Amino acid sequence: MAKHKINPNDWIKLYSDYLFNYTITRVSDREIAQDLVSETFLAGLKSMSNFKGEATERTWLVAILKRKIIDHYRKTNSNKGKAEVRMSYSSDSETEGDWLEERVADPYDKTAEDTIENTELGLAIYDCLSKLPEKQAKVFKMKTLLNHETEAICNELNITASNLWVLIHRARTALASCMEENWFKK
Repeated sequence: MAKHKINPNDWIKLYSDYLFNYTITRVSDREIAQDLVSETFLAGLKSMSNFKGEATERTWLVAILKRKIIDHYRKTNSNKGKAEVRMSYSSDSETEGDWLEERVADPYDKTAEDTIENTELGLAIYDCLSKLPEKQAKVFKMKTLLNHETEAICNELNITASNLWVLIHRARTALASCMEENWFKK
């Protein structure tokens, strides 16, 4: 069996579009996808000596990219107490897309009014969730609220990982719109 060769000078020309398209379906954010592809190329350069030639260059790069995507989600989800949903609740470009919990009172400085507001916010989120199509809501709840693994959700609902991320993206977009209309404009 012939060994595959590695040529990093051709990576961008040969693989950047493929790797970007692979990544964007999994992270749904152009900048993050571009960063992950760049990190993949950099990691590939650093670990060229590990390339055994048993797989094609592209397969090897995709394997590196998969680890980069997993690391990205581990890092994102390791921030305890952080919402996975980014909301656009202001036309102010400095705060656009800030995390949802930035709008919630500091748990160590709560007043009775804060507690009521947080309860109302929770009810508003669940109300918006109830307006989503059933499959979107189920996938969103399983992944974001219940922290189920992607593979487990895909197996249970008989969907692909890319379909899962499309459903989550659509749910996030719909939730952001619903929250904008029903909560943040109050």
